[in-house]
Amino acid sequence: MTTATSQTIPTAPPAHVPQGLAPAREVTSAMLAERFGGRLVGPPDVVVTRADALADADERTLSFIRDAAFVKDWAASRAGVALVSEGLSVDAAPGRALVFVRDADLAMVEALNMLAPAARQATPGIDPRAIIEPGAMIDPLASIGPFAVVRAGASVGEGSSIASGVVIDAGSRVGRFTTIHANVTIANASVVGDHCIIHPGVVIGADGFGYRPAPDGRGLVKIPHLGNAVLDSHVEIGANTCIDRARFGSTRIGAGTKIDNLVQIGHNCRIGRSVVICGCTGIAGSVTIGDGVQIGGNCGIADNVTIGRGARIAAKTGVMHDVPEGITVAGLPAFPGRDYLRMIAALRKLAKV
Repeated sequence: MTTATSQTIPTAPPAHVPQGLAPAREVTSAMLAERFGGRLVGPPDVVVTRADALADADERTLSFIRDAAFVKDWAASRAGVALVSEGLSVDAAPGRALVFVRDADLAMVEALNMLAPAARQATPGIDPRAIIEPGAMIDPLASIGPFAVVRAGASVGEGSSIASGVVIDAGSRVGRFTTIHANVTIANASVVGDHCIIHPGVVIGADGFGYRPAPDGRGLVKIPHLGNAVLDSHVEIGANTCIDRARFGSTRIGAGTKIDNLVQIGHNCRIGRSVVICGCTGIAGSVTIGDGVQIGGNCGIADNVTIGRGARIAAKTGVMHDVPEGITVAGLPAFPGRDYLRMIAALRKLAKV
């Protein structure tokens, strides 16, 4: 007969509390009001250590109320502090604080920086399990993780962090203070600039997708790609995105551009500065995108299209022709935003006939 022994089973924290993270900083309601020049309603000493939606908050949580739709959720929430956009009417609650600011959304971005734990700094040096080929150039203040491969003629700049499983191909360059997360490939003499963030699984500089019918009509002939891909400074690339190298010359991503997960960028594209491209978008070859363009998720952009500076592409739009500067387009094929909405309204009227 087996006798069961009693044991203490630890109580799991709520499911919405991230596990395994470094301790967050403690921030008080008074600190938030001072930081944003906001109007504090409630006690100044309410301490928060994390941020979350009102519905998932506890007493040590910071949340936000950006418009009237959020106001009703405050009463039922347990959040210790909420950032509130000025002009909204929100009742104070005992032991909890409201900080009224000009724009709660924007303030929340900075508040997250206040709460974020100090980033763990990679220790400079080369892990003994990394493969560094003769002729590779590694700055003494760079960090190379286990099983990373840096091939001959490649270089890694000062303060950059290369995680495990990264491959930096021959002749490729990583600039200063750039973070390359696990299992990234930088191929074919491609260049990643300073202060970039490249998330796991990204491939930069693989061959573009180019084929021609064979002369005898049997099968396809692969078009050689001899160029590279070049990312300027302060670029961030989301997980599993692919940026193809050019057929000749360079595929280029401008400074400050942010690209989401699972984006495909074809050969010889030229993407400007401070462009935002959301997830699951596919951009065919030789597309030119101007500075400040915003592209929603799941868009398709045909080859050789030019999108003008400051244009906005709504989610799920199919762009088959050039888009002028500063306008919004939507639909498949893309229409000017207002024309698209009028068309949808007309279709709804027809459906009622």
